Amino acid sequence: MTPIFRQRFLNDFRHELVKVLHELAPEQSSALEPTTLEQLDESLQSPKQTSHGDLACNIAMRLAKPYGQTPMVLATALAGALSQSPVLASTIEKASAAAPGFVNLRFKDAVYAQLIFSCLAEPDFGCLVQKHPPEVILEFVSANPTGPLHVGHGRQAALGDCLAAVLQTQGYRVTREFYYNDAGAQINNLAISVQARAKGLAPHDPAFPQDGYRGDYILDIAKAYQEGETIHTADGLQITGAGSLEDLDAIRQFAVAYLRREQDLDLKTFGVRFDRFSLESSLYADGHVGAVIDRLVASGDAYENEGALWLATTRYGDDKDRVMRKSDGGITYFVPDVAYHEQKFKRGCSRAINIQGSDHHGTVARVRAGLQALNIGVPKTFPEYLLHKMVTVMRQGHEVKISKRAGQYVTLRDLIVWSSGLGETDVTQPTPEQLQKGRDTVRFFLVSRKPDTEFVFDVDLAVSQTDENPVYYVQYAHARCCSVLAQAQTSVELVVDQAHEIDRLFQAQGALLQDKERCLCLRMAEFPRLLGQAAHDCAPHLLAFYLRDLAADFHGFYNAHRVLVDDASTRQLRLFLVAATAVMLRRGLGILGVSSPDRM
Repeated sequence: MTPIFRQRFLNDFRHELVKVLHELAPEQSSALEPTTLEQLDESLQSPKQTSHGDLACNIAMRLAKPYGQTPMVLATALAGALSQSPVLASTIEKASAAAPGFVNLRFKDAVYAQLIFSCLAEPDFGCLVQKHPPEVILEFVSANPTGPLHVGHGRQAALGDCLAAVLQTQGYRVTREFYYNDAGAQINNLAISVQARAKGLAPHDPAFPQDGYRGDYILDIAKAYQEGETIHTADGLQITGAGSLEDLDAIRQFAVAYLRREQDLDLKTFGVRFDRFSLESSLYADGHVGAVIDRLVASGDAYENEGALWLATTRYGDDKDRVMRKSDGGITYFVPDVAYHEQKFKRGCSRAINIQGSDHHGTVARVRAGLQALNIGVPKTFPEYLLHKMVTVMRQGHEVKISKRAGQYVTLRDLIVWSSGLGETDVTQPTPEQLQKGRDTVRFFLVSRKPDTEFVFDVDLAVSQTDENPVYYVQYAHARCCSVLAQAQTSVELVVDQAHEIDRLFQAQGALLQDKERCLCLRMAEFPRLLGQAAHDCAPHLLAFYLRDLAADFHGFYNAHRVLVDDASTRQLRLFLVAATAVMLRRGLGILGVSSPDRM
């Protein structure tokens, strides 16, 4: 059903259901409390057997006890009354009761005609337009500029970019934001590591910094710095290597810019863009961190103990108080986070969502506590957090733990190249087509699980061309649609131009749809609800689940029915279904940032 049609149907159905329930037992009207009615949409589900109908409602099982009846008796009474409803006459072909207490509904073919037309002819099918679009700042990746992006950053990039696209379909104005932690001890370690390599020290040398970075990329930075290379970053920064090995500050600035550029290139390869870049160092440079500390002290929520300055975050729900300024004068990392999120709040966004690794769990309470202590009206749940677990990479049956280039972990670039079909021993550069394949696979895989679950990325599965490979399975469904249309000497675009013929086809031929065809239609009808739920729950993985189910329904339809049959009406109807499926697969894959190949 289209969003408008679905809402109209739900309103009519709810009105008729309440009317019937009151007529059956007026004295039990208290059982129809608002919460029960608000959950009516969730009580509608697809029957396990398509022969039972198109939708099933379990409201009889929920209300049987207060009505003093068995679920089946109540369901039978409801089905009988709904079948006779003049309000539902244009949509409901039949209502029937089924054990243990479902009310099964079968739609009239006119419903399907409208659905197929909407899938084909409405580019915004499934989308919402809000008169006053709420603004969301979505922060993700936000990698420390101390090394290449690893697979955990890749999971953030896939989740964040997909969630941003999902939110945009629901009328949100989304700002994709990247926050660089370009200050602190780790950045200092980066600088002295580059300095050491520039001076000829190898990572295994006893004089090499104990906490230094040892990947091959450090030597690349050192060489570029000494050769005076000029670096350009995505936000317009330009910096040239000074060459002096004693100017640690110049080395630090160059190394950060070099790695920011590397991360920019990896994200570009991955198909992810950002609207805004923020630097932790700027919060110190403009005095914002110091000002936040002064205001927290003035609020009365800060105190000194053992030479350190503490914030009483336990007053705002944290499990213990937190140090803001250490006894040596160093600022702990959560303080600039508070300053940064105060800036977000003052920018006027209605929501701020951070996608971070589950190792940042402790950050949630202390950042929110710091914002509350500032007493500027920040909501207690600001910002929102979507925490994900890390990724284990398997290849040839073994876990891959390190990358030659990074020295400590598998990089996002490694994963894209491996998923394109190339291996570590390949000396050729990936072609654009190979990179597209690798990007598609990695994006789909990394968004295909709930963020809070462990994820094993099986490279061997990722390059396989089998039904077990989810991205191949979904893309193959689209390619199969295009192949069928090509055999019919038409295309998705040409069938879309003929969408206005659908109503005439249904009216002229009467009941045409078989069970597999109805099942496919109902799956497409779920798209608007699916997008709304994914946006509301910040659950982009639901879209990957949906696309796998849609592909399965299409393959089931294709295996059960010939499309290019002799009967002209049946042939045309099935071509409409094939084209509508292709359109919906394209839309869903496009939101994921994955391509829809016409042939495979």
